[in-house]
Amino acid sequence: MTNTESSRHEGFTAEERAAMKDHAQELKTASRRSSKADKAAEAEREVLAKIAEMKESDRILAERVHAVIAANAPSLAPKLWYGMPSYALDGKIIFFFQSAEKFKARYATLGFSDQAKLDEGTMWAAGFALTEVTAEAEARIAALLKQSLG
Repeated sequence: MTNTESSRHEGFTAEERAAMKDHAQELKTASRRSSKADKAAEAEREVLAKIAEMKESDRILAERVHAVIAANAPSLAPKLWYGMPSYALDGKIIFFFQSAEKFKARYATLGFSDQAKLDEGTMWAAGFALTEVTAEAEARIAALLKQSLG
């Protein structure tokens, strides 16, 4: 087999390696907590701290998204997932917010895992670009959250 430039595997990007390190640290931190209530409270504090660290444009979006989730899907528990604010049901990630800065993208992303019940026929969206949280965007996020929980 010949080794050509086009077939060389470059491995993970620095951003992907950082996300994996974040996730390993999240798992380690979570395992050290005592009660379920302590774990939930600390997980929310970590999510809010992560949002506070974001650059202003991402932080404004993440704060608004967090508020929409709290108001419309209180059964979802905030927690960090690969260094991103995410929201879980019974410990399984349903929804996450990926800042534009995280992977040097031109827009933030709202993502839903395969646990979300967004099924529509044989093909449906599981990720959405987000550049601004308007009243219309809030309503759409709220509707997607309600649908994702079945």
